[in-house]
Amino acid sequence: MLEVKDIRVFYGKAIALNGLSINLKHKELVGIIGPNGAGKSTLLRAISAVVFVNGQILFDGVRIDQRQPHEVVRMGIIHCPERRQLFQEFTVAGNLEMGAFLRKDRHGIKKDLEYVYNLFPVLKDRGKQRADTLSGGEQQMLAIGRSIMSKPQLLMMDEPSIGLSPIVKNLLIDSIRDIWKSGITVLLVDQDANLTVNLAERVYILEQGKVGLEGKSEELMNNEEVKRVYFQLG
Repeated sequence: MLEVKDIRVFYGKAIALNGLSINLKHKELVGIIGPNGAGKSTLLRAISAVVFVNGQILFDGVRIDQRQPHEVVRMGIIHCPERRQLFQEFTVAGNLEMGAFLRKDRHGIKKDLEYVYNLFPVLKDRGKQRADTLSGGEQQMLAIGRSIMSKPQLLMMDEPSIGLSPIVKNLLIDSIRDIWKSGITVLLVDQDANLTVNLAERVYILEQGKVGLEGKSEELMNNEEVKRVYFQLG
């Protein structure tokens, strides 16, 4: 479904991604972990076409690395960004409507809205509230709900668990798993390595803008170096 081939991204003279390659199959849930500054968020921005890329990114065999961000969204690649980036002055309902801004299929929009409300019932209860009045957990639910309203084929999630309580984080884990099982391919970036590895089928570990290690989740959990560095085990 997605092929990222030997890409490089620069911020000025600093290199953020240095020959990075990953791939995703249809209906996979793939995780990305790594230390701060490894290039995790930059990778998602590169796929979203909001940073200039050297190299190739293909989606269902079509190059997207030279397209505009709105074209990438139309193709079904949706980025749920770090720190939510909600329209704070809009209501909950208004944010969800903005998620469906490019869509014309009214029946499909209604169906997806029902799915969002079933996934996060609190959003229906808070429909008329401004986004900036919500708790951090509710804002994260809204950010995910807005992404679903864009009808993703590939949903990229950047640090969805950051700043959340354990109870809300567990709810988030269940919601991500539900979204994936509904048939949406998920690319998950999160600092919580335990959360990412427990959810994902495969995981890439980034180091200094490159893939340092890649494998199935259970394989990485049995790797002594990975256990020591990322899970404080051993």
